[in-house]
Amino acid sequence: MLAAACLLAGGCASFPDEPAPTSWSAQPQLTPQAGPKPELPGEFRPSPGEQGRNQPQTSVPPPQGCKDYHPLVIATCLNTVTGVAPIGADAKGGVAAYATERGGRLVKVTKDVDPVVIAQFEVDASTDGGLTGLALSATFAEDQLAYVYVTTATDNRVLRIAPGDTPKPILTGIPKGPSGNRGALASDRKGALLVATGDAGNPALAADPTSLAGKVLRIDGSGQPAQGNPTAGSAVVTSGLRQPGGLCVSADTQKIWVTDWSANYDAVYRVNPGKLGDAAWTWPDRPGVMGCASLSNVLWVATAKTPSVQNLPMNESGAFTGKPTPTQEDGTGFGRIGPMEQINDSAVLVGTVNKAGGQPVSSDDRVAIIVRSDSEIPGKD
Repeated sequence: MLAAACLLAGGCASFPDEPAPTSWSAQPQLTPQAGPKPELPGEFRPSPGEQGRNQPQTSVPPPQGCKDYHPLVIATCLNTVTGVAPIGADAKGGVAAYATERGGRLVKVTKDVDPVVIAQFEVDASTDGGLTGLALSATFAEDQLAYVYVTTATDNRVLRIAPGDTPKPILTGIPKGPSGNRGALASDRKGALLVATGDAGNPALAADPTSLAGKVLRIDGSGQPAQGNPTAGSAVVTSGLRQPGGLCVSADTQKIWVTDWSANYDAVYRVNPGKLGDAAWTWPDRPGVMGCASLSNVLWVATAKTPSVQNLPMNESGAFTGKPTPTQEDGTGFGRIGPMEQINDSAVLVGTVNKAGGQPVSSDDRVAIIVRSDSEIPGKD
């Protein structure tokens, strides 16, 4: 398989003080039964007589209709992908995944197979809302539960989907407005669900501790405040968001990030209890930051207004050590990217949003894998 190289570059810059580590993660980590492990591009091992990874790569033919010849593309001809989540291996040993479309579909995608509709939701996508968030339960291999964030005619809410059952609302009444309706979901990797909500076009709601708007929330599978939250009985972890683009959690669970579109710039914040505080990084040019992936030595941030992935080099504690370097740009990647979900420390699942203002090719919108090169993967030592 082809590997998408993500070149990191350092630089001299002034950075915010390193945030203090979170102190609300005492809940023991779950150890669910492992599902089938797919063969990932970053773990490719050639068989005898098979072409090695470091040999010259052949050119990839352009898409023909919904047929995309890029080996890292899993699904094609979707419509504004807003969420992705790997669910295990397909019948051929590749990556199988769930994906959401802003218009209301949750689909299962596997390479060279038509998407299978898991659920269809009635959503209001007239503003920046719709179906905008997706996350799996920490024990998905056992219970097959998925969660989505949707905008309805009256509010924004979180729904739980079980196989063969009607979707159940578990968190309702998140304010809806003329903007700020987009939300994001992520597993905290400890059994709880993280929910980033917009301010519904009213910054005062983001500052109001009694409102669910403009917050990062932490809930259990029933929508109740999770155990170990900063304030017992409250789902609120952080307040002050405007239009969140994505949430991501590091594999060691010590770093949680949220991206946001503020009034004057795009930003990524380290999630700590209380108010958002200073941004960890800002983009005055506002490229439309969306999903993110917190790898061992870099934070990847997808952008939905310009074709790129922003690479922020960082140390183990989560402090950035250089300026962001864009990759996947200028026709070398998949165009504009919305959601991201880490597969392992070298591979990330992404969804494109080229149909929402970009320059789509015939196979857009797509679900694909981005892999960083061996030189960018830190050694075990």
